[in-house]
Amino acid sequence: MRGATVKSNLRSIRYNAETRILEVEFHAGGLYEYYGVPPTVYEAMLAAASRDGYFERHIRYRFRHRHVFKI
Repeated sequence: MRGATVKSNLRSIRYNAETRILEVEFHAGGLYEYYGVPPTVYEAMLAAASRDGYFERHIRYRFRHRHVFKI
């Protein structure tokens, strides 16, 4: 599932519960995959008053990730 965000640095987020991969696309153009993200973390991000803030505090530097180049 992918959801657009409003007034955010995050353009969209997508989560695959089977693989536990969170995909985050930024308005600045970067696309990243975060590995091993539990469903509870994804759900809390969706429920957060500030998805940007939640992402910075609980995801960005806590999970292994890679930059995905879009063609």
